[in-house]
Amino acid sequence: MHLNMLKGKLHQVRVTQTELDYEGSCAIDANLMEAAGIREYEQIHVYNLANGERFATYAITGQRGSGMISMNGAAAHKCDEGDRVIICVYAMLSEEEAASHQPRLVYCDADNRITHRRGAVPLQVA
Repeated sequence: MHLNMLKGKLHQVRVTQTELDYEGSCAIDANLMEAAGIREYEQIHVYNLANGERFATYAITGQRGSGMISMNGAAAHKCDEGDRVIICVYAMLSEEEAASHQPRLVYCDADNRITHRRGAVPLQVA
């Protein structure tokens, strides 16, 4: 059996631009992609905290060090500049791989600069 597990996440990054007439996808600063383990053309899931939209698209490499999160093409209809979004990627892992797997969780400030990283989501308490 294989499990679909969280591979990496950019937590609460801000959309820096929307480009309706661009070819499509989501352009992400190359540094952020590397930190979260996102590959160019990999499917990503975007969760918009501003409006509740949840959608899938693919990642393309944005200018390194720019902090860019650009929603392009149809995805531009799902976000506005300044919206906080969570960008996730998933991987199919065997049960053995899943037992020791740690996702690459990347947390950013309002300018999409990395503030810290984790290998697990903190325990939620009541």
